[in-house]
Amino acid sequence: MPAAAPVVSDPAAAGRWYRRAFADLSPLRDHPDYRRVWLGQAVSSIGQQMTAVAVSVQVYDLTGSAFATGLVGLFSLFPLIAFGLYGGAIADTADRRKLGLIGSAGLAAVSAVLAAQALTDLGLVAVLYAAVALQAGFFALSSPARSAMIPRLVPGHQLPAANALNTVSMNLGLTIGPMLGGVLIGAYGAQAAYLVDTVAFAGTLYAMWRLPAMRPLGERKGRASVLDGLRFLREQPNLRTSFLADLAAMIFGLPRALFPALAVTLYAGDARTVGLLVSAPAVGALVGALFSGWVGRIHRQGVAVLIAVAAWGLAIAVFGLVHNLWLGLLLLAVAGCADTVSMIFRNTMMQVAAPDEMRGRLQGIFIVVVAGGPRLGDFESGAVASLTSPATSVITGGLACVAAVLLLAARRPAFLTYDARHPTP
Repeated sequence: MPAAAPVVSDPAAAGRWYRRAFADLSPLRDHPDYRRVWLGQAVSSIGQQMTAVAVSVQVYDLTGSAFATGLVGLFSLFPLIAFGLYGGAIADTADRRKLGLIGSAGLAAVSAVLAAQALTDLGLVAVLYAAVALQAGFFALSSPARSAMIPRLVPGHQLPAANALNTVSMNLGLTIGPMLGGVLIGAYGAQAAYLVDTVAFAGTLYAMWRLPAMRPLGERKGRASVLDGLRFLREQPNLRTSFLADLAAMIFGLPRALFPALAVTLYAGDARTVGLLVSAPAVGALVGALFSGWVGRIHRQGVAVLIAVAAWGLAIAVFGLVHNLWLGLLLLAVAGCADTVSMIFRNTMMQVAAPDEMRGRLQGIFIVVVAGGPRLGDFESGAVASLTSPATSVITGGLACVAAVLLLAARRPAFLTYDARHPTP
């Protein structure tokens, strides 16, 4: 009996499959400026999440009050909204590189102040609240400028890959930062987390320093107005629809305020269960970003956004129906993955379809949506839960998100035909 012919594998084909499945690293490989900015942001994101954990731990240790700890979020919300809009307007007239330097230096200085108050055992909650507000202000002031830089650092055909990589760095911070922060705080105190965060900004400062000047392109017409950005968004149906789709996901389909109640009522769990529920979407988002090699081949980005937001809503609705913790965590991870896909394409549409002189203001509005949407979602889910039950609130919220997507598709059929090869705002 003749021997069977050996199976000849194709290493080149295997390599192509690998490259197509995993995140496209070509922006990091081809563009040193972008690589330095990405590495700096990834490291500083981890440090900032460590600081966020340390502040919460310090406030609770000083007050013993969950309400006082919850006020940390409130003290960051208003600066995010105010300086997000203002920072976007500045980014459309000033040198974006300088704004990035100012923001990073300011954040590093605030972390150093936090380290000093922890080392001296100052014990003043007001100092922590003020530091959180300053952090939010510096972040919101410089974030629109940093985001508006990306189309100048990589060519248009690599923007989806670059946005996917930015999502990787953000979610690395959300997953690794709290864990490292918890370890450092437990071993050496809050000051250790603050000191590491202060040093971590060196990478971002170096990356911004190496950049060339990044003044906005196009004709300057006096001062950039926040209202001009809002008017521009109102007059551009495709960009406006992408913002509305994101708002639908966050207002109706983000049940994070219900996680403590769900941990008890659905899963008979405790605080550890709440931690798992909170981290599951971030883990899913990180996985989605790591396996994002396909996004650069999608041209119908409007369709992709609506499908991703609908998938988010559907996963959340099913999450409200299940009573098995691991299945629930899987559904939350699926929702996080869908959110990553939506974010990649929404950012790409905003960067490509909007003129350079408007990108800063649109990024500022985006910060407001990201900051305000989840807070509205907390109110919506909590209100419905108080009238019905936490599980019912989750289910109806997810279904409302899907319904909103269908309504947007019906009202804006042109969004379904949006083609990245011929972008129209």
